Amino acid sequence: MSCYEIEALRLGLMNVLGVGDDSARDHAENELEGHLEGPIEGLANAESLAEVERHLDAALVDLEEEVAAMDDDDPEYDYTRGRLLAVRDAERAVQRLRTQGGSIVDGLGDAHDTLHETFPVED
Repeated sequence: MSCYEIEALRLGLMNVLGVGDDSARDHAENELEGHLEGPIEGLANAESLAEVERHLDAALVDLEEEVAAMDDDDPEYDYTRGRLLAVRDAERAVQRLRTQGGSIVDGLGDAHDTLHETFPVED
């Protein structure tokens, strides 16, 4: 049993954030071996936060459909529901990352404006 969505998300975020942890990358790639298709592949290969969000959403839809199609007494049911909860939580974490990133960009704009107000440039 593996949580392909979470491992693919780790790879995608490593790409986007420039994280060069080779052992974490190798581990995630090994976990995903044979499962890199559709949204999982897109998520693992994402190069922007927008791509991460788009592929994560698609992977979440697939996982929701998988859970809905399962019988309650299936031995994999509880684990699969747990995966669904973990991926939903991960989706919220990615949304927080986007919000925090936007806040940083806005803060840099404010700092730039303050700098020019404090030290006006004469033309």
